[in-house]
Amino acid sequence: MAIANFFRADPLRYEGVRPINIWGLRLFYLLMLVFVAPSAWQVLLTHEGPWQPLPAVAWAVWATYPALAFFALFHPLRWLPLMFFTIGYKSIWLVFVALPLWQAGTMEGASAQPIANSFLALPLLVLVVPWGYAWRTYVRGGRPAREPIGQQARS
Repeated sequence: MAIANFFRADPLRYEGVRPINIWGLRLFYLLMLVFVAPSAWQVLLTHEGPWQPLPAVAWAVWATYPALAFFALFHPLRWLPLMFFTIGYKSIWLVFVALPLWQAGTMEGASAQPIANSFLALPLLVLVVPWGYAWRTYVRGGRPAREPIGQQARS
């Protein structure tokens, strides 16, 4: 594959999504699997005593969504809602937790700082999502880009 084709949509492959988006999604799914899942599962498996309900939910979510990223490595577009979830919760956390701390000048040294730092890659997540495909598939509910026009009418 020529380098230029990596940045060009091909209606016959990846449902019309550019290969760079597919490989970007795979990279982030892999990073979720490698970095988030082990630490979350370690906390869950080594916790002693009763859980506080809200932290338990947070750890359960942090263990589950990156474990699902394993499947997304093989079918990145089918598992795109996992990326929506990731972008959503990180955005909400940054706005409601990190931004007020930063505006107040209290982020430096706060317990939220390491999490905020890890969430700063959020713009890269947003860049790899094929938003045109997402719009066609999840909002409009349209047909994949690879289907010939004549076939759409027969379906």
